[in-house]
Amino acid sequence: MKKNDINEKSNSISKAGLIWNIAELLRGSWKQYEYQDVVLPLVVLKRLDSILIDTKTKVLEQYNQFKGKVDVDPVLKAATKTGFYNISQYDLKKLLEDPKHISKNLRNYIHGFSDNIQEIIAKFDFEKQIDRLEGGNLLFLILKELDKVDLHPRTTSNHDMGYIFEELIRRFSEQSNETAGEHYTPREVIEMMVEVLFSPDKEVLKKKHIIKTVYDCACGTGGMLSTSKEHILKTINPDADIYLFGQELNPATYAICKSDILIKGDEADNIKGGDKDHSKASTLS
Repeated sequence: MKKNDINEKSNSISKAGLIWNIAELLRGSWKQYEYQDVVLPLVVLKRLDSILIDTKTKVLEQYNQFKGKVDVDPVLKAATKTGFYNISQYDLKKLLEDPKHISKNLRNYIHGFSDNIQEIIAKFDFEKQIDRLEGGNLLFLILKELDKVDLHPRTTSNHDMGYIFEELIRRFSEQSNETAGEHYTPREVIEMMVEVLFSPDKEVLKKKHIIKTVYDCACGTGGMLSTSKEHILKTINPDADIYLFGQELNPATYAICKSDILIKGDEADNIKGGDKDHSKASTLS
């Protein structure tokens, strides 16, 4: 592993440790295997919130200007320069200003996301956890703890986020006696697999105007897909058109994968939930 990669992973594990403090707040009220039902959707929300925060004011201004007059969806996506947005007056930090109504306001915030993000959040079934957190007087404390974690793109790259999710899933798996490998493959292993996979096709991939699809029929959090694309563009052909497709059975890891693909600017609709048809499985075409 390169020195830069080691530093990147170390930074990510440190941030995962801060996030793990949230899980510690659940001790006694939640069973250990339930911790991920709270923490993983919150981390996705925090990442999305951090990406959108710089354009929040502009989005609200344009929403108020154009709502009821035109289809605001493409307007607001253009404003954020991402494939998603949020029209709620709240962000995660602002929620802390009104502890008394934090449950109601958090729901308002979640429902303010564009439809593609709401579909992802729904896969976590997180609103059920909001009721439980509020009933246990933990919602404010947990969001306050989450506020300490910096997941802004300036300090946390998409690659960093991959490590963070991997570390969290590893810890959750240890707590619940599950096998972490059911949900993700360590990044170092993925990088080695990708190198082996694409080595015989290097000359083909170097061709001009090359278009390739990568499909993972058990994509987990999407590490194999993202690493495959990065490998081709960085080491073989920066002008290649690479389209990613994946399918994942577990709703939580499916949601993580889909949000990651969306954040990176790829086509999130190419990631499907539900069972897999292994007869159609392929890797590169």
